[in-house]
Amino acid sequence: MQGWAHFIPTTDKIDYLNALLRVGFDVLDFGSFVSAKAIPQLADTKDVIPKLDMSNTRTKLLAIIANTRGAEEAVQYDEITYLGFPFSISETFQLRNTNKTIAQSLAQVEDMQKLCAQRNKELVIYISMGFGNPYGDDYNAEVAINWVRKLTALGIKTIAMADTVGVAEPANITYIYNHLIPEFKDINIGAHFHSAPDKWEEKIQAAYNSGCLRYDSAIKGIGGCPMAEDELVGNIATENIISWCERNNIPLNINKAAFAEAWEMAGRIFI
Repeated sequence: MQGWAHFIPTTDKIDYLNALLRVGFDVLDFGSFVSAKAIPQLADTKDVIPKLDMSNTRTKLLAIIANTRGAEEAVQYDEITYLGFPFSISETFQLRNTNKTIAQSLAQVEDMQKLCAQRNKELVIYISMGFGNPYGDDYNAEVAINWVRKLTALGIKTIAMADTVGVAEPANITYIYNHLIPEFKDINIGAHFHSAPDKWEEKIQAAYNSGCLRYDSAIKGIGGCPMAEDELVGNIATENIISWCERNNIPLNINKAAFAEAWEMAGRIFI
């Protein structure tokens, strides 16, 4: 929702998120505690939370934060399990996304990790520009892997390698996960791919073949990062991942009828 052009009414957000909660996903990225000026679409997150029906779902809620102030707000809510922080290994993009340098952001990660530990939350780090970037900053796969080492040393247990502007190629994906998965056996290493419509499957296939089992997606592939320089590169469509899993005999513990309802609802909300 974050980059959607017109404001989605709060009641529509609540209905849609409750529909998604009925599907049975592991985690639902539902809102953010980011400046309303930066992300006006999600300025109503605090109004949404009390209306979410958590009584009959196994799904856990994740809220995006951009700084320690946002983390201090998010940890106040018992309904929230995960706080997600985009940590870019591109200096240019980190400044664009959170108005902080990489060094300043790393210091904030330490503060946020301590706060999460105190309040029984888990900090999820998205390594933004994890597969390359268009800004000319130094990048290779080893740079990305070394950042995983630094962040896990702070106690981070879940990391998603993020293809923020959709530049990941199968060879680089394979290299990164073939090195990360064996080295970090106790860390949940995931994938947050953005992709053109004809490239999503090769990215999922490469990551899965290399042992990655955690994937972020959005129904109909809607969205992207509004802080990216170019036009939004879409998320991986949830329905594509579901059909891919079915074709490859990979079991998913979801309610397909509830998913069909949420998919139909998305067609009415995102117009």
